[in-house]
Formats: sequence, structure tokens, C-alpha cells
Amino acid sequence: MEDPSQKKNPRKNREKNPENNGLTEYARYTGLGVQMIVIILVTVWGGIKLDKLFGLVTPVFTVILSLLGVLAAIYTAVKDFIK
Repeated sequence: MEDPSQKKNPRKNREKNPENNGLTEYARYTGLGVQMIVIILVTVWGGIKLDKLFGLVTPVFTVILSLLGVLAAIYTAVKDFIK
């Protein structure tokens, strides 16, 4: 039978099985990196579309939204690291 305490704290499961720990961490940080890239690409794409929509010569929306996207990606990463 399984120990009920294993279901409550998944971190203890990783500590008991160190072989699985590396793969779990790799998957976690790979997913975080993909999430950050998607956030940045979506905000840059939105900025480009807004610049074309308003017919701006200088990429004002692209710059502003790309900076906001980077900040949002960093916020997401820090929030995940704290967890």
C-alpha cells in the first residue's frame, strides 16, 4: 500500500528518488522558458499589429509592448521560482 504522506508532499517523493529529480527539474525549467518566450513573442506580435493598424512609422507599440512582455515574463518566472 502507498503511504498517504507521499501524496501530501510531492517534494518528499523527489527526495526519495534522486534519479527522477533531474528530469523533473529539466521539464520544469524547460516549460518555464517556453512560457517566457511565448509571452514575449505574443506581446511583440501584438505591438507590430497595432503599429500597422495605426499606420505608425516609428514602432511605438512594438517597443512598449515588448518591454511589457519582458517584464511579464520575468514576473512569471520569479513567481514560479518562489513557488
